[in-house]
Amino acid sequence: MSEKKNPVKAAAERIVEKVQDAVDPGNEIPGAPGPVPPPVDEPAEPAGPLPPKPDQRGPDTYSPTGQETGVPQKKVAQDGAYLTTAQGARLYDTDHSLKAGARGPVLLQDHRLREKITHFDHERIPERVVHARGAAAHGVFRAYGTASTVSKAAFLAKGVETPVFVRFSTVLGSRGSADTVRDTRGFATKFYTEEGVFDLVGNNIPVFFIQDAIKFPDVIHAGKPHPDREIPQAQSAHDTFWDFVTLHTEATHHTLWNMSDRGIPRSYRMMEGFGVHTFRLVDAEGDSTLVKFHWKPKLGVHSLVWEEAQIAAGVDPDFHRRDLADAIEAGAFPQWELGIQTFPDTPEQNFAGIDLLDPTKIVPEEMAPVQPIGLLTLNANPSNYFAETEQVAFHVGHLVPGIDVTNDPLLQGRLFSYLDTQLTRLGGPNFGQLPINRTHAPVNDMLRDGMHQTAVHRGVAPYRPNSLDGGCPFLAGEDTGAFVEVPAKVAASVKERKAPASFDDHYSQPRLFWLSMTPTEREHIIAAYTFELGKCYEQAIKERALLVLANIDSELCAQVAAGLGLPAPTAGTRVTDPAPSPALSQLGQAWPLDGRIVGIVADTNADLDAVRSVRQAVLDAGMVPLVIAPAGGAIGPDGDPVTVQRTFTTARSVEFDAVLITGAPAPGADAYAARDAKVDDAATGTGTDSRVLLLVAEAFRHGKAIGTWADGDSVLAAAGVPAEAPGVVVADTGATALGAVTELLGTHRVWERFTPQN
Repeated sequence: MSEKKNPVKAAAERIVEKVQDAVDPGNEIPGAPGPVPPPVDEPAEPAGPLPPKPDQRGPDTYSPTGQETGVPQKKVAQDGAYLTTAQGARLYDTDHSLKAGARGPVLLQDHRLREKITHFDHERIPERVVHARGAAAHGVFRAYGTASTVSKAAFLAKGVETPVFVRFSTVLGSRGSADTVRDTRGFATKFYTEEGVFDLVGNNIPVFFIQDAIKFPDVIHAGKPHPDREIPQAQSAHDTFWDFVTLHTEATHHTLWNMSDRGIPRSYRMMEGFGVHTFRLVDAEGDSTLVKFHWKPKLGVHSLVWEEAQIAAGVDPDFHRRDLADAIEAGAFPQWELGIQTFPDTPEQNFAGIDLLDPTKIVPEEMAPVQPIGLLTLNANPSNYFAETEQVAFHVGHLVPGIDVTNDPLLQGRLFSYLDTQLTRLGGPNFGQLPINRTHAPVNDMLRDGMHQTAVHRGVAPYRPNSLDGGCPFLAGEDTGAFVEVPAKVAASVKERKAPASFDDHYSQPRLFWLSMTPTEREHIIAAYTFELGKCYEQAIKERALLVLANIDSELCAQVAAGLGLPAPTAGTRVTDPAPSPALSQLGQAWPLDGRIVGIVADTNADLDAVRSVRQAVLDAGMVPLVIAPAGGAIGPDGDPVTVQRTFTTARSVEFDAVLITGAPAPGADAYAARDAKVDDAATGTGTDSRVLLLVAEAFRHGKAIGTWADGDSVLAAAGVPAEAPGVVVADTGATALGAVTELLGTHRVWERFTPQN
C-alpha cells in the first residue's frame, strides 16, 4: 500500500519552496518583515510556521549545562500547523470567551481564557536600569594570533573562530526611547569560547563619568528623567545632569566626549568600542600585561549632525537598530578589529604619568599604539528580540583563563552589580541557562534549584568533597585549564574611603581631547554645550558649567557663554597643553562604502533606463539603492517597472548617505499641505514637488553628496542649493553623477560645507 502524503507536510513543503523563491539574488533591498510576501486574503490551507528569513538565526543549540546538542534550531522553535494551548491541546477558537449564552457572562471555568490572559499579563520583565534600549546581532570573532604572546586565552590563538553575540545600546533612555539621542552607547560582546563565556562589556567612549562605582547610582539618577515629572526622556539636557557633572568635575572628560560628535553616532556599524577599564592579560608562563581593549570599525567612525539626530528621533526613532538589521540582511556585514594597548604590569600601574586604574583617563594611541588581535564580523540578526536581545545577560566577571581584572574601583563595583541586577531582571540565579546566555563549555557547577531551573541535574552529592558521586566534580589545575586569579600584590595599608592623588587631575585630558579636534568638530562641541546648557532652568548651574569649561579652553568657554548670554569666567585651574592626538578626531580619512544608502529621486517622466542602470551600479558597489517617487508601488511600464522603496511623503534626508536626482519631479497627487505638512504650497510654482526640495535642502545642509542629471539641476536652483558648491555634482548621465558621488562618500560628508567662520 502506498503511503498517503500528509497534507500539512505537503503544504509546509510548498511554503519552503516559496521562501527559496523569495530569497533569490534579485531581492536586494532589505526590510521585508517576513520570509515570503503575504497574500491579500487570509491563508486557509493549514501549514506549519515559516522558516526565519535568511539573515536571521537563533542561539546555538546547547543544553543548560553547556553540552552541544546538535539539535537544529527549528526543533527548539514552536511547531505545528494548528493553534494549541501551552500544553499542546489543539484549539478550535481563540476569539471568543466561554459564556453562558452569546450574551451571557463569561464562565470562570474558561481555562483557555485564563491561560491566555495570565501569560499576557506577565509577558514583560523589568527593563534594564541602564542600557534598556538596545539592538543586537550574532557573529563570529576570528583571532589573528597576535595576542598569544601576552595571553593564554584559547580563543585568542591564531585562526580560532569564536561565536559571539553583540548588543549595542543607549544608556539613559527607556526601552521605548529613540535611538539617536545624545548619549553614551554600550558595546557589549559575549564570546562563547571553549573555555567558557567571556564578556567584554564596554562603551563607545573610552572613559567614564566617575572614578568609583559607589557613585554610579548618583550619576545615573542625575542623568535619568527628573523623578517628579519623568521628563526629559533619554536626554542629558536638563538641570539634574548638569548639576551633578559640574559638582563632580571628574565627569568633565566623559562629558566633553558626549558633547562631541561621538555622542550621536551615524550607525552602530560606524562606532568605536572601548573596554574603558585597564585589564590584565596573562600568558602561558604566568607573566601579566596590563591592557586596554579597543574595537575599531572597518567603516570608520562617523556621526550624525545634530539636526539629523533630532529629525531621526521623530521620523524614525528606530534609526540605529533598523540600520544594523538592514545592513546584515543586505549582506553588508559590519566588522570591527579588536585591538589592545599594552603596558608593563608594574606596581605603580601607570604609564607615562597616566594612572591606568583611573577610568576617566585614556592613553593616547600615539603613545601606546593599538595592536590588532582579531576581527569581529556580525552576520546574522536575532530571530526573536525578547529571547535574545532582551534576555542576554552580560557580566564583567565572565572571564576566561588568560584575562583578569585590575583594582580599578569602578570595575570592582561592576563585578558585583552586573551579577546582582540579573536576579531581579531575569527572575533568579539561573539566567545563565537561558539559550542566549548558555556557555559552549561543559558546566558542572554544583549550583542547584532556584527559579527557572531548566537543567535536570543527576547525582546525590552536589558538594565537595564527596564520595557518593565518585568524587565528581574535581578541581582543575592551571595545566588543565583552570581560571587562576593573578597573584597580584595588595598594598599593605589602612582601610579608608579615599582616592589616590593621581585621580585628582580632572582637566588635562579634556584639554587633550579639545586640542585634538578639528575646527569643524570644535564647532559641534560648542553647539552641543550651548544647546544642553540652554535647556537648563537654573542660572547657577549654567554659571558653574562655564567655570568648568574655562578650565578646558577659554575660547570654548567664551563661545558657549555668548550663546547663553552670560559672561565668560576666567580659568580657576591651569593645565599644561599636551600634544594633540590625531587618533581622537573622526575627520581626515576615507573609508569603505559597504551598506551606504543612496536615495534615487525619480518619477514617471524620468529616464527609467538610466534609473535602472544607476540602481544596479549602486548594488554592485555594495551599497543599498532606495528609489524615491511620488507614490508607492512602481513607476514605469507594467512589463519592466522600477520598484519604489520610499515616497515623497516618507523620505527624509536623514536616511540617506547621498541623494541622486533625475529630472524635476512634478508635484504628486498628495502634494498639498492639508494632506502632508511637509508640503510648501507656496513652492508649487517651481514645478517640482516641494518635498523633494526639502529633501535636497536638508541633504545639502547636512553635508551630504548630491548628484543630478537630466535637468536635475533645476531642482537644485529651486531648493536654493548652489550647483557649484562643494559636493554637488551636475552631470550629463546617471553613471557620471553616481561615479562622482561615490568618490565623495568615502569621507562620509562633504566637510568643506562646515568650514567655521573666523
